[in-house]
Amino acid sequence: MTERVVGMGAGAKELATEDMILNIGPQHPSTHGVLRLRLTLDGERIATAEPIIGYMHRGAEKLFEVRDYRQIIMLANRHDWLAGFANELGVVLAAERLLGMEPPVRAVWARTLLAELNRVLSHLMFLGSYPLELGAMTPIFYSFNERERIQAVMEEISGGRMHYMFNRVGGLKEDLPLGWLDRVSEAVAETRRRMPVIEDLILHNEIFAARTKGVGVLTREQIMQYGVSGPIARASGVDLDLRRDDPYLAYPELPVKVVTRDAGDCQARFEVLFEQVKVSLELADACVERLRSLPPGPINQRLPKVLKVPEGHTYAWTENPLGINGYYLVSKGDKTPWRLKLRSASYSNVQVLREMLPGHLVADMVAILGSMFFVVGDIDK
Repeated sequence: MTERVVGMGAGAKELATEDMILNIGPQHPSTHGVLRLRLTLDGERIATAEPIIGYMHRGAEKLFEVRDYRQIIMLANRHDWLAGFANELGVVLAAERLLGMEPPVRAVWARTLLAELNRVLSHLMFLGSYPLELGAMTPIFYSFNERERIQAVMEEISGGRMHYMFNRVGGLKEDLPLGWLDRVSEAVAETRRRMPVIEDLILHNEIFAARTKGVGVLTREQIMQYGVSGPIARASGVDLDLRRDDPYLAYPELPVKVVTRDAGDCQARFEVLFEQVKVSLELADACVERLRSLPPGPINQRLPKVLKVPEGHTYAWTENPLGINGYYLVSKGDKTPWRLKLRSASYSNVQVLREMLPGHLVADMVAILGSMFFVVGDIDK
């Protein structure tokens, strides 16, 4: 095979008989950040695809080792910038497990509520941005309107729009503001009422269906080989959700409905994401009702000025909006971790592109890439 790396207009006559190497990125609008795809093209069809990562690598795992357990929370909530609260959870759950610490009941239910609200925020971002990449401008305005409604209650309780920094080892930073649960209920109810509008705009759109149905099929075997998780795996029939299968926080007491599809294509992945928003809104309502019924009490545990985690190791994983997020914590009894390994969902989810893209047209690449629901910071860490 003869390869030729060309730019626009170069070697145009020879391209009829030679494969062309095309770089998508690292600064391409369809790559959700600084991701590079190296494609070998046979005409307009992709022959091979190689995702090249590392352009945003910040060495977060090594930074964990020189920060104490309060400072780590700030670093942890930044790798997936759409799920800051969910990222924090794994760190504090791992530290609490080694400490043998049980957070107050109010903190457990409040964490669960905030985690589900954060899940809705993340899903709504992709529900709006994915159609935009396929040429539909209108849906993103509707999804961002709903995001802003949920965002307001998250910002009210934490003071942050993206990096909440509201988790603490032993509970939460502070108690819920007066009347906040009422505002959450109103926001959830209004978002639920508006979701059918987004459904009519996108899922019932003939052009969207033509661009996504049967495109980018991901098989169950590929899911298992690459460790893909979250909505992408469930769209291929993998019935796995840690909230139900290895419950944490208050999920053992909640009826977690796991949404799955069998097609494994771009449309199925979008449908799973859309249905999961409805599930999270139902779970948020259940958490609000439980918090209303709880008597007044503490929201966190009193900690020493210098927090040292006992010697040992543990692994805490959570069902983040994009998939399984895990922290492997090794402690030598100091105020900083000896090792804190991060298993992010997006890393595995993007590696499977080398299996999915070959055989598809370049025009379908954008549809496939957008349906993989990854954040580049979550890949590079």
